[in-house]
Amino acid sequence: MIEVKNVTKKYGSFVAVNDISFTINDGEVVGFLGPNGAGKSTTMNMLTGYIEQTEGHIIVNGYDTIKKPNKAKGQMGYMPEGVPLYNDLTVKEFVTYMAELHKIERKQKKDRVQAVLKEVGLESMQNKLIKNLSRGQKQRVSLAGTIVFDPKIVILDEPTVGLDPKQITEIRSLIKNLGKKHTVILSSHILSEVSQICDRVIIINKGKIVAIDTPENLESKVSTNNSIYVTVEDPDNKVDNIKIENVSSITLLKTNEDGTKQYEIKANEGINLNKLIFSEFAKQNITILEMKKPETTLEDAFMEIIKEGDDK
Repeated sequence: MIEVKNVTKKYGSFVAVNDISFTINDGEVVGFLGPNGAGKSTTMNMLTGYIEQTEGHIIVNGYDTIKKPNKAKGQMGYMPEGVPLYNDLTVKEFVTYMAELHKIERKQKKDRVQAVLKEVGLESMQNKLIKNLSRGQKQRVSLAGTIVFDPKIVILDEPTVGLDPKQITEIRSLIKNLGKKHTVILSSHILSEVSQICDRVIIINKGKIVAIDTPENLESKVSTNNSIYVTVEDPDNKVDNIKIENVSSITLLKTNEDGTKQYEIKANEGINLNKLIFSEFAKQNITILEMKKPETTLEDAFMEIIKEGDDK
């Protein structure tokens, strides 16, 4: 478990992180999100013990990161952004070196290295030089080095940055499997990735925590329940001038190449919008080609939450 209690980080008079508190439970996969300059990287660096907080406490599996830094750091494996590797080593040599750094016993080291290489799908490449690997393969090597000592907590900073779609899918699968045995904290700017992988999301903005919830709950909070996308044939542009009781707005979203148009129509709560649209559009001889509910994504929720914070 990670407990962050009233943590503040100041650089002179500048407050990078301002009195934040949250808890990450054992076995959770948690996404950490925030716009540039929000305090996300500062918080990640404090969690890993790279920098110390100015105020407050960070407790990692019972160890205070300031009072017992080595014990706290020993609970965590950290994979930073940028894949820092020794390119002139082979895959096996690098992972073995990382095992030695973490003082894995000699009689266990060989088996542990092989087990991790198999886990990340690099068993057949273990004798290749790292400099000859693809970006995605290097990311796997970095991940192997991060987890070779079997940390209870794995912290991943932008683990799929710079990868192609196939590599991203493969790394996501690895992260999901990690979540079965480890607590995982994932920092990413790819919100669809966080939505697919994470159990909960922590959003920080202007140094403060602005939301902590599941991706599903965050999406539902900003969804417009009584809203419909309607695609119509309307050569006379009747929709632009139509007035419908209890409809709060009709917004043109796009005009398609075939001349059809898609609108977003919003109504007051409790109104049967489908029935209302069919009735009124029929009166105007407007042909409805498609009606569907809009889908809300984690990106929509993120932007709405950040906007709310900026408006305050």
